[in-house]
Amino acid sequence: MARKMLVVHPEKCTACRLCELACTFHQDGEFHPLTARLTVGIFPEEHVFVPIVCEQCEVAACQEACPSGAIWRNAVTGALEVDTSRCVGCRMCVMACPFGTMVHAEAGGKMQKCDLCQGDPQCVVACPWGALEYVEPNDAALARRREVARRLAEVLKGVTV
Repeated sequence: MARKMLVVHPEKCTACRLCELACTFHQDGEFHPLTARLTVGIFPEEHVFVPIVCEQCEVAACQEACPSGAIWRNAVTGALEVDTSRCVGCRMCVMACPFGTMVHAEAGGKMQKCDLCQGDPQCVVACPWGALEYVEPNDAALARRREVARRLAEVLKGVTV
């Protein structure tokens, strides 16, 4: 069975940041957006808001860069997780991650990242707009193809031959 994945629909994001609050409350027991394992990229000039989430890469730069081997893949969820007993807080994973989704915990000095809430991502549950989904990979690909087709149709409406 294929592992589920987080899918982002930036066109639905309103930058309410409820996803960040749900993440930190679930993970840390407090509302603290700066320690969220995801973040909402806000680009006001373009009126674009994008939830930036860990892509749970198959070949993960964060995992490869970790000198202590503290980043491992959960066999059930497929999420890359940080073993805090092995993490030395060196931040090599931060430098390696192309998405900027590694978080340094001020308390304890260890690294943190999205672990998909052990298969029930609370960011998805909290998003009232549907900007985040947790779906099977085939469903994600189908949703993305539909979005591309919709955008292409919009562009073609304005094209004259």
